[in-house]
Amino acid sequence: MPIVDIDSLRIVERLPGWRGRFFHTDAMTFVHYVFDAGATIHEHHHPEEEVYEVLAGELEITIDGDVHHARPGLVAIVPADVRHGVRAVTDGQVIVIDHPARRELG
Repeated sequence: MPIVDIDSLRIVERLPGWRGRFFHTDAMTFVHYVFDAGATIHEHHHPEEEVYEVLAGELEITIDGDVHHARPGLVAIVPADVRHGVRAVTDGQVIVIDHPARRELG
């Protein structure tokens, strides 16, 4: 899988307002999300490190109780096993990367 055509992947709405296209490599999971203003991802944690790279719009990401804002040019990094939650401040797009891969997603 040296090239992935993101537009050919099916869209999965895992949570209301979060429509994603998922793919996995041997070591990572990638999700290209389109999100709606006001959509949330409940506070949770998992053993994988997670990176949010916002392409458009703005996300409020709470990491271990601290609130951060991510928008184009700012990347949020969530360490493994740290509680975090997300709220979409605006409509937008984000790429979320998990390492190691989270095969249960998508």
